[in-house]
Amino acid sequence: MMFKNLIFICCLLLVFSCSTKKEILYLQDVDQHHNTEIKYTSTTIQPNDILRINVSALIPESTIPYNRVADGGSQTIELMQLDGYLVSEKLTINFPVLGLISVKAMTPLEFSDFLKKKLEAEGHLKNPSVSVRVINAKVMVLGEVNNPGTYNFTEQNITLLQALANAGDLAITGKREDITVIREEDGLRKIGHVDLTSSDWLDGEFGYVKPNDVIIVNPSNPKVKSAGFVGSLPTLFSVVSIVLTTVLLISN
Repeated sequence: MMFKNLIFICCLLLVFSCSTKKEILYLQDVDQHHNTEIKYTSTTIQPNDILRINVSALIPESTIPYNRVADGGSQTIELMQLDGYLVSEKLTINFPVLGLISVKAMTPLEFSDFLKKKLEAEGHLKNPSVSVRVINAKVMVLGEVNNPGTYNFTEQNITLLQALANAGDLAITGKREDITVIREEDGLRKIGHVDLTSSDWLDGEFGYVKPNDVIIVNPSNPKVKSAGFVGSLPTLFSVVSIVLTTVLLISN
């Protein structure tokens, strides 16, 4: 009788320790959002951003004072950051020839346009081309992902799914219905919650990652429950098998 009870308990543990398909699949209602217009959100330049600014013109020699270029060929992110322009707490940078310039309330694209017009209007360069990029943008991914850590990116926009993919995707024990995003922007802290099993968030505020976002993947309910009892399913079966073996030996 005891042996049958143990078998029954094992079956119950197996059933309740398994995740359902509905708990694991991403974007389960994605068909409702096909052919939806994508709305990109550009981030304004923030304090402590490092800007890489390239200035070019028809006469390359005329742009030398405006470009910081390290010795050697290809540059690593670390070298580019050393040659970049650090944005102060007052949202200014010290640019060659032009001096102190405010970048307040401007995206990198808007600032590049502003800088181009300023160089041309003040007679420094004729028809220049200016590109501006934030080169120390990073996102931190913590919790139930396969490779938690801090990840750098130089793209203008990356999605939440791209950020999670950089971290090796969610572990099977990650809670897909409640991804927490912590964002600090313009002196304010925002907390967002995203349900990856739905597609409603794709066009929302947290559909795209912004520099210095912190993404937290909480453990699923079965993982939380198992943490207080047995850490993993193989461990659980090992314990149960030992108990069954002991019972059989005693009964015989």
